Amino acid sequence: MAIRISTETKLLDAAEDLFFTRGIAATPVDAVLERAGVSAATLYRGYAGKDALVAAALERRHRLWLEAWDAAVGAQSTPEGRLLAVFDALDAFRTRPVGARWCAFLASAAEYPDAPDDVRSALQHDSETMRERLTALAGELGHGNPGELAAELMLVITGDLAMRLRDPDHDTRTARRVAARLIAR
Repeated sequence: MAIRISTETKLLDAAEDLFFTRGIAATPVDAVLERAGVSAATLYRGYAGKDALVAAALERRHRLWLEAWDAAVGAQSTPEGRLLAVFDALDAFRTRPVGARWCAFLASAAEYPDAPDDVRSALQHDSETMRERLTALAGELGHGNPGELAAELMLVITGDLAMRLRDPDHDTRTARRVAARLIAR
């Protein structure tokens, strides 16, 4: 039997809040259940265990991230602006209630060196989507090697996200300047 959408939302909200701010290993399932106000039986009706809940939280977060990125891209009128819009999306996403200290995907990858299949799949999906979108946007720009530019931009984006651990007030301005230089060369 599946769980109700409202119950699933409570579970995923609690999982995101706890897993991606306190850490996955540091957060017992009981803490998620308490925060969500649901029983263990309810959790296990919807998810096989903690790893499945982590994967579901990552998948939902991925959907929300893409919505933020799509909105940022849609607000731009030039190919360069659409490519750089990823930084607008990062800034906007950070201010949402589901924002975290840094990237939930990087955090999960760090906590799961040998990730179970469902978590690994969620992590790969996020990376592949980012690579594909950046490559397409670089192609619209007319870049000679859009895949190479996308790989370079992914490195800048990942570094920018990691900087949030070192400096809670970090913003994307430096990463945007580096990305603009990569685009211009």
